[in-house]
Parts: sequence; C-alpha cells; structure tokens
Amino acid sequence: MRSHAAVPIAEALGGDLFRIYFSTRDSANRSHTGSLVLDITRPTQVIEIAPDPVLVPGELGEFDDSGAMASWLTQSAGRRHLYYIGWNLGVTVPFRNSIGLATSDGGSSFSRFANGPIVDRTMTEPHFCASCCVLEEKGFWRMWYLSCTGWSGAPGQPRHSYHIKYAESRDGIHWLREGSVAIDFSGPGEYAISRPCVLRDGDLWKMWYSHRGEAYRIGYAESPDGRTWLRKDSESGIDVSASGWDSEMIEYPFVFDHRGKRYMLYNGNGYGKTGFGLAVLEAE
Repeated sequence: MRSHAAVPIAEALGGDLFRIYFSTRDSANRSHTGSLVLDITRPTQVIEIAPDPVLVPGELGEFDDSGAMASWLTQSAGRRHLYYIGWNLGVTVPFRNSIGLATSDGGSSFSRFANGPIVDRTMTEPHFCASCCVLEEKGFWRMWYLSCTGWSGAPGQPRHSYHIKYAESRDGIHWLREGSVAIDFSGPGEYAISRPCVLRDGDLWKMWYSHRGEAYRIGYAESPDGRTWLRKDSESGIDVSASGWDSEMIEYPFVFDHRGKRYMLYNGNGYGKTGFGLAVLEAE
C-alpha cells in the first residue's frame, strides 16, 4: 500500500457498517486490492484496515502479473463474485488488460476462480477489456465492461481509446459478447469511458461512469432495458470541487443505496492517488 486508493467498491456488512474494497500500488507500481471497514454515518473514521490484501498480482507471465484491481462485487446464491482487472505490462503499448474472477463463500478472503481471465481480447475485440459492472437476477447475468477500440499516437507515446460494451451470461463466467455498445464516445474529443456502475430503479436502468477528454468527469445515462442507453451527463449529480483533492478530475464512481439515501464512492485527482471520497445525493 505505497500509494493510491482507487476504484472503490462498497459491501454492506449489516447495520451501518460497510467493507470498502479499493486498489493500491506497491513499490513496483503493481496494483493490489485491499479493504477497510467503516461506519457509513461516520465515514472519515476508519474502523479497520485489513492487514493482508484481498487480491495480489498473479504469477510471472499470467494475465494479472502486473496488477490485480477489483472493479465489481456481485452476490448470487450465497456466493460472492469479485470481478477484477488483470494488468500486463506491454512493449509496443504500455499495458494490456483483461477481466479475472475471484470467489468467496464468506468473510473477506477470496480465491481465484482460475489462473486465466474470464473475459479477454478476441477476434472482434483485439485490444483489451477492463473495468466491469456485473448484475445477476434469477440466473440471468448482465455485464457492462470497458472495451478498447484501439491505440493511436506517436511511437513510444500511444494513447488508448475505449468505451463501454454489454454482454450476457447464464453463470457469470462464460459470456456472450456480440459487440453491443452501451456508452459510446460523445465526439472526437472524448477517448476514454470507463468504470460503469449500474442500478435498476423500477423499470428504469441508471448508469454512472467515467468519461475523459481533457480530464475525467463522471457521466450518467438511462436505459429502458439495460442494453440501449441515452447519455445525460449533465444529470450525473457531481462535478469537480473548487479546490482540493478532487478539483482536477473525478472518476470511477460506485453508487449504492442505504437506509433511504443514495451514496457515491469516487476518486479524485491522480486516478486514485489522492484517495477516494464519499458523496450523498441531495433531496430535490
């Protein structure tokens, strides 16, 4: 835990207690996933920080040997599924990502489902895929995930482009990917859309996500079916602060409800280098 507290995830423990999973970096800049416990009514007072990481980088040459960054937690039939980004450093491009899975039957410990990824690049998605949101209902699983559309720029300084696609599954492991784009670029100045967070409010699906042109901001979209989305970024409910830790950028939202209130965990400046914060939706 040398630096960063990125891509936070909240897990309800009962009462007002929540376990927050987040990604840190070691002295070699490799991502690990750690966790802490806090009371959501007193979020600045950390009750407990886990002494050991939840996820660590994989073995040499594996898809996650340069980092294991959790991006979503799904509970189904008493089993917890922790989806995470596996990092590999590259040569011609800086890195390549794919999606791994760790599972748990209880407690804060997880074990890898497999030593390889469950979602990776394919013939039709040849670059990489990463941060995902996964929801399950009555045995039907949905995933919204980052999909890289390509790299551009001068040699030695390539820039990635990625948006959010949609996939379906019957077991949360094997995914049908048909190239369905959920959130696409708003224009030529935008090149990165990441970390989707989806909630279902009655018949309406709502998504918060990061989007970047000059700097990351948090966007928002709505859908009648979870597949086709209408961007309404001006309604995300949050923007950068006038000064301080989240004054330059805000990104990686995780939205959840508790006791009639809606909360958002998110990162600020430096992609999590300044830590994560908590926002509360104001009553209209």
